[in-house]
Amino acid sequence: MANTKLLEVFWDVAPYVSLSIAGVGTWWRYHYDQFGWTSRSSQIYESRLLSIGSPLFHFGSLVVIMGHVVGLCIPEWVTEDIGMSDHFYHLQALILGVPAGIAALIGIGLLIYRRWRSGPVRLATSLSDKLMYPVLVAAMVAGMSCTLMGATHYGELHDYRQNVSIWFRSIFILDPRGDLMIQAPLYFQVHATIALALFALWPFTRLVHAFSAPVAYLFRPYIVYRSRDAVRGRDQLVGSAPRRRGW
Repeated sequence: MANTKLLEVFWDVAPYVSLSIAGVGTWWRYHYDQFGWTSRSSQIYESRLLSIGSPLFHFGSLVVIMGHVVGLCIPEWVTEDIGMSDHFYHLQALILGVPAGIAALIGIGLLIYRRWRSGPVRLATSLSDKLMYPVLVAAMVAGMSCTLMGATHYGELHDYRQNVSIWFRSIFILDPRGDLMIQAPLYFQVHATIALALFALWPFTRLVHAFSAPVAYLFRPYIVYRSRDAVRGRDQLVGSAPRRRGW
C-alpha cells in the first residue's frame, strides 16, 4: 500500500519537475548560450552515413511524435464520435508506428555508429550529448515495446487511452492523476519515466535545435537575386549597381 502511494506521488510530481527543468534550462540556454543553440553540424567531417541516418531518424521521429500527439492529446470519445473503432485505431497505430519507429532506430543507430567510427566527429561530441544518446535510444526502444506489447497485454488489448492518456492531459490542467498511471502496465511506466528524463536533459544537449526549426522559411517572401554586373554586353541591368573594385 505504501509503495503504491509513493508511485502515485511520483507520477503526480515528476512531470512538473521534468518540465520545470526543461523550461528553465531552455530559457538559460537561449539567454546565455545562443552561439551553442545548434546541432553543431559535422557534415564537413563525414557525409555518407549522415545523409542516410539523418533523414531516417528525423522523418521517422516526426511520424512517431505525431502518433504520440494523437494518442495522448485526443480523447477516446473523439475517435468514437467520428466512427473509428478501437480495433482500427490500434491497427493504424501499428501499421504507421512500427515502420516509423524502426526507421528512427536505424537512423539513430547509424548516427551513433558514425560518431564512434569517425575521429573528428567523435571529438566534436559533447559530454551532454554522450549522455543524451543512450537516454534517447532507451526512450525509443521502450516506446517500440509499448506499441508491440500493448497490443496484446496478457492476451487482451490494453487501451492506454484509458489511463496513460488521461494522466498526460491531467498534467496540463494542474490536476495530475497519478492514480491512473500506476494502473498502466510496467512497460508504459518505464517508457514515461525515460521520457521525463529525456525532457529534463533536452535543453542541455543538441536536441535544443528542434526549437529552432525554420518554420518561417515556408512563409517568407521569395528572395530575388540580381547580378552585380553593371553591363552584360550592351544591355544595362535594371537595379544593378556599378562594379566596384575589391570587396
